[in-house]
Amino acid sequence: MVPILAAIEMRSTRPCSARLLASAALLVIVAAATAGCQTTQSTATTGSLPIAAADRPDNDSRRDVEVYGQQYHANPTNLDVALHYAQALRATGQRAQAVAVLERASLENPHDKAVLGAYGRALAEAGVYDQALEVLGRAHSPDQPDWRILSAQGAVLDQMGRHTDAQRYYLTALKIVPDEASVLSNLGLSYALSKNLRKAEATLRRAAARRPVDPRVRQNLALVVGLQGRFADAEAIARADLPPDEAAANVTYLRQLLAHRSDLRNPNRDVHPTSGPT
Repeated sequence: MVPILAAIEMRSTRPCSARLLASAALLVIVAAATAGCQTTQSTATTGSLPIAAADRPDNDSRRDVEVYGQQYHANPTNLDVALHYAQALRATGQRAQAVAVLERASLENPHDKAVLGAYGRALAEAGVYDQALEVLGRAHSPDQPDWRILSAQGAVLDQMGRHTDAQRYYLTALKIVPDEASVLSNLGLSYALSKNLRKAEATLRRAAARRPVDPRVRQNLALVVGLQGRFADAEAIARADLPPDEAAANVTYLRQLLAHRSDLRNPNRDVHPTSGPT
């Protein structure tokens, strides 16, 4: 099922239908930031809220681990193979192994920005945030900024609770790609984590206006709308673009989540992450 409050930037190569994620905590942001950061395919997505538990790997991902694993062990210095192998490992949730492969690749190719970007994202997925920020900072330069890396850096900062800093990175990325839905989604979720729900809604609506629509954006929007007490509107949004069975499951979970998340609407309370059923 489509994750609620899921970060988008690092898009997953896995199907979006494995887990219903819900959280008012910024886990997804890093997932997006830690994955390939491509708009449709990547090993992760940078979103803004839940870095999200990995979707169940599909057969292609498992096959890639086997195929690229054999090639990597035969020749670990082949950079293209190492990157594909690490991507497959990340897609199957083997984060520590992916970090190890990319760490070696980065030591052998210390100035390769593609390697540094993949390594930084893998570190973020593994929860090594300080090091992830350092590595991602070397994956691009001020004179050649990469909006995907900027969004990934924002996702990491959101994971660290530094939402104001994260938002600056997203806004910088949007100067390069003003209508990029993945960055808008991450920014909207970051606003939600900052308890600025009105700004979160406006930003997520802007992301949802882009075509094609990523269903995760609508689900994040539904949660933010629901947190403002507009439950009927939230349910209508949650039902859009999904098959009836998935829509019903998402609405049911949305109701449960909102029933227990009144603290998010109270600016005097702290926000704590929760995760949905697997």
